[in-house]
Amino acid sequence: MNVIDHVRDMAAAGLHSNVRILSSLLLTMSNNNPELFSPAQKYQLLVYHADAIFHDKEYRNAACKYSMALQQKKVLSKTSKVRTSAGGAASNIQAQSLPSEIEVKYKIAECYTILKLDKDAIAVLDGIPSRQRTPKINMMLANLYRKAGQERSAVTSYKEVLRQCPLALDAIIGLLSLSVKGAEVASMTMDVIQSIPNLDWLSVWVKAYAFIHAGDNQRAINTICSLEKKSLLRDNVDLLVSLADVYFRAGDTKNAILKFEQAQMLDPYLIKGMDVYGYLMAREGHLEDVEVLGGRLFNISDQHAEPWVISGCHSFYSKRYSRALYLGAKAIQLNSNSVQALLLKGAALRNMGRVQEAIIHFREAMRLAPCRLDCYEGLIDCYLASNGIREAMGMANNIYKTLGANAQTLTILATVCLEDPVTQEKAKTLLDKALAQRPDYTKAVVKKAELLSREQKYEEGIALLRNALANQSDCVLHRMLGDFLVAVNDYQEAMDQYSIALSLDPNDQKSLEGMQKMEKEESPTDATVELDGDDMEGSGEDGDLEGSDSEAAQWADQEQWFGMQ
Repeated sequence: MNVIDHVRDMAAAGLHSNVRILSSLLLTMSNNNPELFSPAQKYQLLVYHADAIFHDKEYRNAACKYSMALQQKKVLSKTSKVRTSAGGAASNIQAQSLPSEIEVKYKIAECYTILKLDKDAIAVLDGIPSRQRTPKINMMLANLYRKAGQERSAVTSYKEVLRQCPLALDAIIGLLSLSVKGAEVASMTMDVIQSIPNLDWLSVWVKAYAFIHAGDNQRAINTICSLEKKSLLRDNVDLLVSLADVYFRAGDTKNAILKFEQAQMLDPYLIKGMDVYGYLMAREGHLEDVEVLGGRLFNISDQHAEPWVISGCHSFYSKRYSRALYLGAKAIQLNSNSVQALLLKGAALRNMGRVQEAIIHFREAMRLAPCRLDCYEGLIDCYLASNGIREAMGMANNIYKTLGANAQTLTILATVCLEDPVTQEKAKTLLDKALAQRPDYTKAVVKKAELLSREQKYEEGIALLRNALANQSDCVLHRMLGDFLVAVNDYQEAMDQYSIALSLDPNDQKSLEGMQKMEKEESPTDATVELDGDDMEGSGEDGDLEGSDSEAAQWADQEQWFGMQ
């Protein structure tokens, strides 16, 4: 047993720090005396040394050392040919025991991927002949191709993964996300379904994710629910998270939160999907719960985007936009495909008045998640903020035509129509259609109430809001009902509605302003004194916020567009 064998055994035993020290010393000896080790032994040393550096997360250094190993392999290949022609059978046996050249190339690509050098990673993997590509190489290539927008190549690589491993479910999701028909994908798994017992659910699973990626939220919900009810798949965390996400996409916040909570109870260490859950909780005004959730996830892992997004949502809904911007950029650095991080950073930029920068982020989110309407809504809000009504109208019409006439797309189109006096009647018709489909859809109710307020149809607005609140309790709806009740001089119930709104979201400034306005009207003298005091407190709070924003601005300014560089 020679020294190289000892290095190999330590590497196999996971003694990476020991391997790094010893291999470094042996390589130096080899450089000073080239005759000390054979070309094959030096190749082994370089690979084991690079592996140890990779384990220490020094990826640029590791990529360099792996490249040196490949250069050494070329030298070895030349000498091996000479020996083989001379009848050296021992050299063939030795070559078979050497670290795989294909594996070394995969490691180089892995380093480049971590370093965000995707083009270099693709170039390395493309250099491997198709017949020699293992499933993990094809999977990495597929993901890199998809990220680079090379959809046809991505589809080919995903299909190759499934040909070799027909139960590679993430590859199935990749194909469905690239608009490959569910029936075609299902046919690639048919043989394994028929040959293995208890896999009859897989074809339904494929159908569910096909509906998700086609934007057919209701059929996706029904299909996942049918899967989740089966005794063998009941309480599966991945299915629950997917179901929660589809409820969210369908605009059903209540059920989305319910399913996220159920998944979280089953797996306290769950990270996937918690960014969306944190966003929903923050939007609903449960900022203390969001803060606790973010802290808990940071304790689980700070190397995932989700805890940074959750913390960013807490900052955003606390109106600390510069800090939200920084946290969103940090999340994007960790995962450039995080749609929620892109939306957070885009929303922060928009609220800071940096609309053109926000547009870039919302467009990237749309590219990654073409069936998520909140990506389009963010972009439309940016267009409206910059008086680009024509662009907003074009985008809204495109969504309507692409995804069909459902309550969400009708409401988005109506929202844009409300911005133009010429299209007010069209907005009303669209909102009526949306509410006919889903009477409890909050966004449609809010927009219809805004329209009725403009027309001073207060009684009709009160009836609309009471009907919507019959089966749900929402801060915005209670506050708007309070505003309508004030307009018809029903001050007592208006005060009750503002109180309910504040109990649901203590940070809702408009409800607080509504209550203060009523108190001022009831007691002008007292209200004047209180208003002065409130103004002093308000100015102090604004000062704090401005201070925190300016202090955090240096973080934001250091970030690139997507935090990827």
